[in-house]
Amino acid sequence: MEFGEAIQTVGEIIDVAGVVAIVVGVLYAFGDAAVRAVGRRGPVYVRFRRVLGRAILLGLELLVAADIVKTVAVTPTLDSVIVLAIIVLIRTFLSWSLELEIAGRWPWQRRTAGDEAEPSVAPRAADPA
Repeated sequence: MEFGEAIQTVGEIIDVAGVVAIVVGVLYAFGDAAVRAVGRRGPVYVRFRRVLGRAILLGLELLVAADIVKTVAVTPTLDSVIVLAIIVLIRTFLSWSLELEIAGRWPWQRRTAGDEAEPSVAPRAADPA
């Protein structure tokens, strides 16, 4: 197997991993939402969106990595690099949009004191002792 073929195979494996991450994340988000809805535990919709968004973000990151590996390492022509740049720009925009939806703030903004890692978990009351 030549170097180019090996890199192409690695890129395809990363592509598959990205798709699998999205599919598994979607299934997990639906399963988690169903369990929460049946058990009446916490806000179902907010957690569903957060879990689903994180799965999509992870999948997008893997798909971008696969595109970079396949385009730059195998066929670094000007046309392929331009196509890669457009793909990365679109996926980066999607990732930032999802991050804004999930966290409620831009990625470069600091967390405020009111932000929690998981809003469905109520903070513990202080011990009166």
